This record gives sequence, C-alpha cells and structure tokens, in this order.
Amino acid sequence: MSIDRIVMAFAGSMVLLSLLLSQLASPWWLLLAAFVGVNLLQAAFTGFCPLARALKRLGAKPGAAF
Repeated sequence: MSIDRIVMAFAGSMVLLSLLLSQLASPWWLLLAAFVGVNLLQAAFTGFCPLARALKRLGAKPGAAF
C-alpha cells in the first residue's frame, strides 16, 4: 500500500473513531475529527504531512501526493 492510501485510511479511521467516541464517551472527542480535518486541509496546500514523513522513514512505498 502506498503512503497516500495509508494516510487516507488512517485519517478516515481517526474521524470514525472520533465520531464513535463522541457518542459513547464525550462530545469533546469531536476535536480529534476537527484536528484531522485541519491537518488534511493544510497538507493539501503545503504538501507537508507528518504521518507521510514518518511512513517514508519507515520505508513505505511513495505515492503520487507524498
């Protein structure tokens, strides 16, 4: 799996986890979804993604975006 797909899968998982936890535990978990969204938005404009950098160092196959 390429870095791009791993980043998208991880971001989607974090949003879904945030939504689940906001229903089961506390609405404050929605801040996690907001953080993920802001990070995706800034990565779209700047090209900088901390997870993509970490995955590249770990040897993941590069994709088109990262």
